Amino acid sequence: MNITTQNKKWLDDFNLNHPLVIAGPCSAETEEQVLKIAHELKNSDVSIFRAGIWKPRTRPGGFEGVGAIGLKWLQKAKAETGLLMAIEVANAAHVQLALEHEIDVLWIGARTTVNPFAVQEIADALKNTDKIVLVKNPVNPDLALWIGGVERLYNAGIKNLGVIHRGFSTYEKTKYRNIPEWQLAIELQNRFPDLPLICDPSHITGKRDMIQEVSQQALDLNYNGLIIETHIDPDNAWSDAAQQVTPTVLKQIFKDLRIRKETDNADDYTNRLTKFRVDIDEYDAKLLEILGKRMKVADKIGALKKEKNVAVLQNKRWNEILGKMILDGEEKGLSEEFILKIFKAIHQESISHQEKIING
Repeated sequence: MNITTQNKKWLDDFNLNHPLVIAGPCSAETEEQVLKIAHELKNSDVSIFRAGIWKPRTRPGGFEGVGAIGLKWLQKAKAETGLLMAIEVANAAHVQLALEHEIDVLWIGARTTVNPFAVQEIADALKNTDKIVLVKNPVNPDLALWIGGVERLYNAGIKNLGVIHRGFSTYEKTKYRNIPEWQLAIELQNRFPDLPLICDPSHITGKRDMIQEVSQQALDLNYNGLIIETHIDPDNAWSDAAQQVTPTVLKQIFKDLRIRKETDNADDYTNRLTKFRVDIDEYDAKLLEILGKRMKVADKIGALKKEKNVAVLQNKRWNEILGKMILDGEEKGLSEEFILKIFKAIHQESISHQEKIING
């Protein structure tokens, strides 16, 4: 897949002096609701209006969207406001209806991205279309699966491409609805620098009071845009009420966001940055050296357990270590989330070392 500047021309054609913003309700509920929100967003930083027409629910019985009738509401909203319209599609039938109603932007949702058959069906239905098509990351942190979704569209001759980072599901309890795993999106960005990258802080956070924070993080990481859910009455929204903000709050978020420069060519900045990076490199080398020494101790523990025929995993000891590291980490300004992630990785590597010795 050869992603070039041609694939982001759709974004450049907006000629914006700020990041792209896609916004609108999680779900289209009524014609009045759609039109009122669209008019609230007219003449703001929003370029594309989004609304869920079909809503994939985890369990049956919940609100699954108004269906095709909502597409007519979007057509009316476009005619009255001039905003482009965006919806999620999950199969070829959705695509056909979207094309019939002149929807401008289609995105493939996280639940659909995990299914290559469904993505291929959508790609075939959109073959050689000039529509803008965005691919959300899969629910699980699988970069190959995310890239594969884009590849299927690219191979179908779809030129106007982009991706949406909405975070990843986890069984662990965190402050996020879906953990960002920023490094995964950064890796995608590094591989395909001309592929527009859009952040979905609504689904990453699941909480409206965190939208500003995560949006700023995304812009600090050079994301090209944001997709944010907004509703005239968020508390009474028919889906995802907790993560939606009012149009007024959304506009304030735009005002409060800071757009960073990608770099600074001043000698003072360059010299100081170089020095700091040298320090970072030295600390990274020391970290690797210490981790290597720690694993040698783990090897000795493994040999002792093999000699005494003792199980590798010792839950009591592990929980003691984790609790102590969380407390010590807090004193050093390190978040609990970071400590959990890094020490779980270290623990897993220790277990692997001991397993090799015991079973070797």
